[in-house]
Amino acid sequence: MTETVLLGMPGMNEARPQTRAGRSFYVRTFGCQMNEHDSERIAGLLESDGMRAVGDVADADVVVLNTCTIRENADNKLYGYLGHLKSLKDAKPGVQLLVGGCAAQKDRSLIQERAPWVDVVFGTHNVHRVLDLMDQAEEWGSGVTEIWEETSDLGNLPSHLPVHRDADHSAWVTITIGCNNSCTFCIVPIVRGREISRRPGDIIREVEDLAGDGVVEVTLLGQNVNSYGRDLDLNGHRPLFADLLRRTGAVDGIERVRFTSPHPKDIKQDVAVAMAETPAVCEQLHLPLQSGSDRILAAMHRGYTAERFLDKLAMVRRSVPDLAVSTDIIVGFPGETEADFTDTLRIVAEARFDSAFTFQFSPRPGTPAADLEGTVPPDVIQDRFDRLVELQSEVTLARNETQVGSTQQVMVAGPSRRDPATATTRTRGNRIVHVFGSWDPGSVFDVAITRAAPHYLEGVRVS
Repeated sequence: MTETVLLGMPGMNEARPQTRAGRSFYVRTFGCQMNEHDSERIAGLLESDGMRAVGDVADADVVVLNTCTIRENADNKLYGYLGHLKSLKDAKPGVQLLVGGCAAQKDRSLIQERAPWVDVVFGTHNVHRVLDLMDQAEEWGSGVTEIWEETSDLGNLPSHLPVHRDADHSAWVTITIGCNNSCTFCIVPIVRGREISRRPGDIIREVEDLAGDGVVEVTLLGQNVNSYGRDLDLNGHRPLFADLLRRTGAVDGIERVRFTSPHPKDIKQDVAVAMAETPAVCEQLHLPLQSGSDRILAAMHRGYTAERFLDKLAMVRRSVPDLAVSTDIIVGFPGETEADFTDTLRIVAEARFDSAFTFQFSPRPGTPAADLEGTVPPDVIQDRFDRLVELQSEVTLARNETQVGSTQQVMVAGPSRRDPATATTRTRGNRIVHVFGSWDPGSVFDVAITRAAPHYLEGVRVS
């Protein structure tokens, strides 16, 4: 039997003693950087309760799935993986299985209906309640579903929770939650709620604390980072994202500042200037195009045309000449014609993106696009997708080849998964560079780029 608790507003989270010392946990993340940030905080909560992380789900006493729901295949992956975990629960009845994140916020009690072996379901607004919900499931002997409709207390944001980071030198910092845009294909406003900005002083104090712990790279997170501060009123002053970039870049010890993701309709000259004038801010921009067709962009409610997008991109590139740009593109949006897709190919060729995350349209229940007419046949979508990937691969390789012969500052991420004798590093533009040798993660040095491949560079250390 499933106990379902649906709460409209948050309450206070009471302090609790450690109760699970010596037990182990495994956290698997589906989806975006926001989910990765939340997973680090969930892991931090479990560690604060005396638990230890393990790298194999079979060794875990507690398994947490932090879910995504941007695309249909994310849902399919979740339920497929839950089916796989049933055998683990059967073999180890004492294992607790938790499902959180965007799919949990959307599906709610449906998760335990489809997978009754799940012990706890929690949403995007009550991450801080994980330990209490685990207690309830143990006490009641049945599943618990708790979904909050919104976040009213910024003190309960994941950024205020303990953290377990896989990388000691790099950290995510949430600056906003939620989204006020109305893109017809996107479920984020439904599962993450309205946009709420953290106060700038709280953000900078978090960055200062991170620097004190040895973090040298931070990434500012938000569904739409460059609308940061519009909901704040600090004695008649509304802080701007450009101001926050400058203040973050000025924190002693922080060598690299990144951010994701800005919305093209909102990015302005002040942000480009702040990027150029703040040495710690990296020459990197993720700017989601979604489509190169004005007609499809209007149907998506994106708020810009293709030419306006190119104008915005050119504006930032004038201020930051060495800018590396990535993007998102959706293929097969309802009503997309061959002419619309040709427009997308034209913009991709003209924009010269360094990389692109390409997706086949997948209707999400509850979004306006799910009810639109003009469904594009799957074989047509696949053909267009393949053509887009082929073009972008050519563009990416050409962009990478321009780096050969240059000297780039890189930061070590860790050993390469394919060759432990080689380090995987990243340039300020976030390009992957493989360098033979071994260094501590977070190490920074210069590399001479010797070879370009479609998805990475190779180089040798010169300093």
